Amino acid sequence: MTARLARALGAIVIASAFWAIAPGDSHAADGQRGQDGQLRLFYWQAPSTLNPYLSGGIKDVEAASPVLEPLARLSPEGEMIPWLVQRIPTAENGDVAEDMRSITWRLKPGLVWSDGSQVTSSDIAFTHRYCTAPGAGCAQAESFRDIDRIETPDVQTAIIHFTTPKPYPYSAFVGPQTPILQAAQFAECLGPAAAGCSDANFAPIGTGPYRVTEFRPGDAALFEANDRFRTPGKPAFATVMLKGGGSAMAAGRAVLETGEFDYAWNLQLAPDVLGPMEARGRGQVVTAFSTLVERLAFNLREPGESATGDAPNDVLADRAVRRALALALDRSIMSEIGYGPAGRPACNILPGPPLYASDANSGCERQDMKAARALLDSSGWIDSDGDGVRERAGQELELTFLTSTNAVRQDFQTLAKEWWRQIGARTELRAVEAAVFFGGDSGSPDTLQKFNADIQMYAGASDGPDPEAYLSGWSCDSAPNPQNGWQGRNIGHWCDPAYDALLAQLSSTTGTMDRAAIARTLNDMLVQQYVVVPLIDRGRVSAHTNSLGGVRINAWDSELWNIADWHRLSD
Repeated sequence: MTARLARALGAIVIASAFWAIAPGDSHAADGQRGQDGQLRLFYWQAPSTLNPYLSGGIKDVEAASPVLEPLARLSPEGEMIPWLVQRIPTAENGDVAEDMRSITWRLKPGLVWSDGSQVTSSDIAFTHRYCTAPGAGCAQAESFRDIDRIETPDVQTAIIHFTTPKPYPYSAFVGPQTPILQAAQFAECLGPAAAGCSDANFAPIGTGPYRVTEFRPGDAALFEANDRFRTPGKPAFATVMLKGGGSAMAAGRAVLETGEFDYAWNLQLAPDVLGPMEARGRGQVVTAFSTLVERLAFNLREPGESATGDAPNDVLADRAVRRALALALDRSIMSEIGYGPAGRPACNILPGPPLYASDANSGCERQDMKAARALLDSSGWIDSDGDGVRERAGQELELTFLTSTNAVRQDFQTLAKEWWRQIGARTELRAVEAAVFFGGDSGSPDTLQKFNADIQMYAGASDGPDPEAYLSGWSCDSAPNPQNGWQGRNIGHWCDPAYDALLAQLSSTTGTMDRAAIARTLNDMLVQQYVVVPLIDRGRVSAHTNSLGGVRINAWDSELWNIADWHRLSD
């Protein structure tokens, strides 16, 4: 437990063999591909696949991004950048149809896959087919919502046709979640066969600066420079080692204290832990904000992977309970002890961009124990036997609270358990390894999507500045289940036809102001129904050694979005 957590609790009584690492070159980059030796990345949440279509976990999307690329990326400022295409399609340049029913993407000439074959518009069309194939269980299905077909009039041109006018037509193929797959490699991996294509999922052929040489799920990956990469002289590093497993603490020390690694991702460490590490002078902490929110999700169905989704959760089906649990939290303390300047209390699940941020939920950071107790009293939850735990109709107010193994998250669990005890709820805390919790193993009972608990804590973000695809994650048909391979982001199994109707309205609304107004209303429905409880608006916090140049941390895209530009600085 951190010192800040101990202070925050105050008077509260708490019940409670890898690849060899070679030294990196120290000379400055001079434009020669592979001149800088090995780049060493520490992603303590180990990737389980290198196919982002089979996992919604950020760790898997990140690990795949040096290999697989989208048509366009998002800059650190959240602006679209043409990546594999000649330009960003717009209504002004004629590539977005006047009726908003199609968008035309034009590939750069001469693009090749790392195996030397040509990248064509057929690969774009195939990727759509891959994610929408019946029984595929595609984790990114929401990004392909409303796409009817993709026309390929020539090898460089792909015209995406929508079933309805699409005011924001960039949900697919923009950002690392929806890269282009090689049709030839994945041709036999459609539908139910997708998960079993280990060779393709663990070693996808891409267009990025690196290609896979070895992948160990839940452990690590090795990459080598793609000698067919389109930019001469890049990447500067000959190989990349991405180590998975361990902890955020180990990752931070490996970069900031010992210098064994060059880059440490997602350092969810208390500021009074991270600060002294950086003070050693070997490296620097970097932070970026977008829409990443640490949150609680409430399971509205009976927990357990065998549950059908029709059996309600006897405790959390009561909105009064959900609201009381939220009122008992002190988000300001959580933000202070968990993130310091890299976090701020969040009252919205959609905290930005500013135009999209609702002002209807302010004040949530203030803890209100009196109101929480009154809510439970009025809803019939009473401690009739004096054991400190409320009950109603023979059902005790008992909860299981699951999250990934991480020092900050375990601190948050400890705080929440005690605050909830004070309002009459008993909580069992559980934590599983991040590689399992955020993994894509449909056979594991402990994944985020299986939600084998009453409450889960995790972080999520919009894939880009427009939140339509993100907010679609709470639609009725986005709930994970055996039929869709346990994919989907509506893990709490909330279903409100009014929400879905408004979501459909968003998908056909033009004009930024009107779209923002609808998005704010959707946010308010989620937050005010306590389907999800936003906790912290998190900045992405990572660190790199002082000898690593070219890093531009990006909270809108993969943190490895410009890894082709990374290089070793001279001493």
